[in-house]
Order: sequence, then structure tokens, then C-alpha cells
Amino acid sequence: MPNHGHLNVGKIAVMTELSDPAGNRIKSWVSLLPALVLGALVVWGLMLRPLVFGLPSIPLEIVFLASASFAIGLLLWIGFTWLQIQQAIVQRLAKALPAIFILLLIGPLVAAWMTSGTIPMLVSWGVRLIDPQYLYVVSFAVAAIFSILTGTSWGSAATVGVVLIGIGSSVGADIAIVAGAVIGGAYFGDKLSPLSDTTNMAAIASGVDLFDHIQSMLWSTVPSAIFALVAYSLVGLFFEIDTQAVESVNVSAFLSGLDSAFVDSLALLIPVLIVLVGSIRKWPTIPVLLLSIMSAILLALVLQDLALSTVSQALVTGVTLTPIDGIPVVESVRALVERGGLYSMQEAIFVAVLVFFFVGAIDLLDTMPRLVQVLFGFVRGPKQTVLAALSAAATTNALTSNQSATAFIVGDAFSRRFDDLLIPRRVLSRSIEDTGTMIESIIPWHATALFMVATLGVPVSEYWYWQFLTLANLLVAPLLAITGIGCGFNSSQQETDRERLKNT
Repeated sequence: MPNHGHLNVGKIAVMTELSDPAGNRIKSWVSLLPALVLGALVVWGLMLRPLVFGLPSIPLEIVFLASASFAIGLLLWIGFTWLQIQQAIVQRLAKALPAIFILLLIGPLVAAWMTSGTIPMLVSWGVRLIDPQYLYVVSFAVAAIFSILTGTSWGSAATVGVVLIGIGSSVGADIAIVAGAVIGGAYFGDKLSPLSDTTNMAAIASGVDLFDHIQSMLWSTVPSAIFALVAYSLVGLFFEIDTQAVESVNVSAFLSGLDSAFVDSLALLIPVLIVLVGSIRKWPTIPVLLLSIMSAILLALVLQDLALSTVSQALVTGVTLTPIDGIPVVESVRALVERGGLYSMQEAIFVAVLVFFFVGAIDLLDTMPRLVQVLFGFVRGPKQTVLAALSAAATTNALTSNQSATAFIVGDAFSRRFDDLLIPRRVLSRSIEDTGTMIESIIPWHATALFMVATLGVPVSEYWYWQFLTLANLLVAPLLAITGIGCGFNSSQQETDRERLKNT
């Protein structure tokens, strides 16, 4: 088996020589070839084809499958057996199983909350309580609450976001500001929700407990959110909004549609409270999600009077609304409710598996640690290392248009360096989201930005400078690294991590 260990000399990781199974030295440039192939495929398939040549982009799944195929071929050529390669891949996939289990449950959870009427009731409450004089700040807050409860920024924008855009249009508000507020709120929740796939991916890719990861992100996200709330409040003072126009036909139809489709009851808060209490008490994630799903299923059967077969089908393929007594379903209600289900998470799961397939193969070559050494070998301290991780996360997500892939790539590349410098892994997981997750909506060619434009009808060029949360977060995150605030650079934290490393 190859020797890909490392020594900790002072605070700098020193790589030992990498050898093939026969004991022959593998040159460093050879170990970097899989990363170069991946980079070339990303640039060509995800950037040049759509942006320069006007051709469809190559699916990210194909990019990683091709990269993994090249890596496996290279390993076989060097002298590794398929059994050795397979063992390395299986070891990586085994580490991914907790995240995959959680991803498998998020889709059914959303569907269960929908069929029970929990999410529709909360959305209805939010829309009814909106004061048009505070539309911008409320747009941020409502989108944030919805996203926290569902774990999806896209779902938040496509549901309450569309409603808020409609309200803004009816009262003469600046739609670009509403869009920026909605997207910012959606990403606040997407970043902090224990139901979010990107949140779970960042935690697992960095080897961090989910709730430790969320607590670490509070250092950067809460100040950014406070800034956004204040900014949207101030901006709202400069615009006169017609309060008489709030009860527009579209909004009234939306609320009436929700009222006719679902029965409201305070009992519908039970699935939400289970997740909130579980998050606060740090209960194991998977049992908490299962308990919330079961409670929502029971509510759907009892309060909403749905058949077990209907609820079961929704848990698998997603919710489907049907007309009641011949009354057609309101399209805005359909956009809100028809989502979730086990199959809705298949893309995230497939990408995760293929990324681990690729990363597992290149583990035998120490590709990612050596790539970090090449790109960030000049980094000589904790502050510079965190800044480098922030830069790498932003660059990787901008190139791949996929935060799940970014989490795995950056997490694998920097985890060893963070350990060598005794930087808590939760700072790495936070860094992956601070510039990775948060940058998505302001990169014009990113899948998220394209989705937001198509959903809200506002170009990136018009809303990006109103997306105060991301802009503030992109400043706060490096500032924390430079000052060391919330980064655990102090001696007591380092002693704790030193003991942890000894025990592992």
C-alpha cells in the first residue's frame, strides 16, 4: 500500500514521499493529474460551453464520473490493484453514509410537513401579518423563517418569494429590493437550517457535528443578518408604499386557496417544535427527523383527513394537489405545496456519491492535500489558512456551480492543514459556507442565480447589490479570520484540539 502520511513539524505539514505498491516513488506532478483533469472538465464543460460557445453545459455528475474514471485508470497504470482502489472508495463512501441518510430523510420531511398542513399554515400566517410599510425587512424575515423550517433556499424563493414579489408589485415597491431581500432571507435559512443539504454536506465533508457546524456559522451569519435587517429597514423609509393595495387579487386568491386546501390548527406546530427542540438540545439528527416525519404523517391523517396511500405516495414522489369538489387549485398554492419527496433529493445524493467516488480514488495519490500545498504552500499561519479556505470555497463553487461538490473538495483539501495548525474543523465547515454557499446567488452563471432570475423575474444585475446578507457575509467572514474572533485560535482551544488529535 502507498505511504501517504505526513509529519507535523512546528505548524507546517510536511508530506512524506508517495510510493506505489512496488515501493517506487510517485512524482508529485503525477498525483496532481486527476485534479488538473477535473479542473479542465469544469472549465470546459461548465463555463466555456455555455458562456462562450452557446452549448449546453456538461452535467456535473458526468464531470465527476469522467474525472473518477481518469483517476482509476491512472492508479491502475501506476500499479494499484482494483481491490486497493475499491477499498479506498468504499472507505470514503462509508464516511458519507451519515450525510446520505440525512439527505434521504429531508425530501420525505418536506413532503410530510406539506401534507400535514404545517408549512401552508406558517406561510399563511406570515403573509397575513405583513405590514406593507415594512415590506423589505419583512420579505427578508419571512423568507428566512420559511427557509430555516424547510432547509431550502430555492423552495423559499419559489413559494413565499413569489408571493412577496406579487405583493411588492401590487403596492408599487422596488422589485429588485424585494428580490434581494427574499434571496438573502432564503440563504440565511438555507445556511443555518439542520434540514439544508448544503449545511449537512459542509459538516460531513469537514468531519464536524451538524449542530457544532451551525453554532460556528452564527459568528458570521448573525452579524450579517443584523446588518441586512437594519439596511432593509432604512431602505424602506425612502419608499412610499400604498397600504390600501396590499389585498391584491393574487394574494387573496393565494390565501383562500390555502384555507380551502388545509385545516389550520396549533397542533401543526408539533413537527416544527420537534426539530427546533432537537436542534437546541443537540439530539441525534436522524432520530429527530424521523420523529418529526412520523408526527407530521399522523397530523396529515387525522387533521387533513388524507388517505394513508396519498401520504405515502407524497413521501416518495412529492406532494400533488388535486381539485376539491371541482374547484381548481390556485397556481400559487400549487407552487408552494407541490414539492418534497424522496426522489427530490436524488440529484444531491448522486452528486455526493460520485464526488466521494472520485475523492476516494485520489486518496491513494494524496491529490487534494498536495494540491493545497501547491496552491497555498505560502500560507504560514492559522489566519492565512482560513482566508485560503474562504478563497478556495468561493472559487470552487463559482466553477462547479454546485455547493455539495465544493464542500467535499474544499473539506478534503483543507482538513489536514486545519488539523496541523490546530484550527477547529468547525471553522473549516463555516468557511466552506461563508463564501461557498453565500456566493451562489450573485454569480450570474451559477445555477442558483439562473433559478432565482427565472423564478422571481429580476435579473442578477438588478438585485445583487440589494442582497445585503451575502455582501455583508463576504466581508464579515474574512474579518473574523483576520481578527481571530470565533476561530478558536486561543491556547485553550488548541489544547483541546491537541488532545482530540492524540485520541484519534
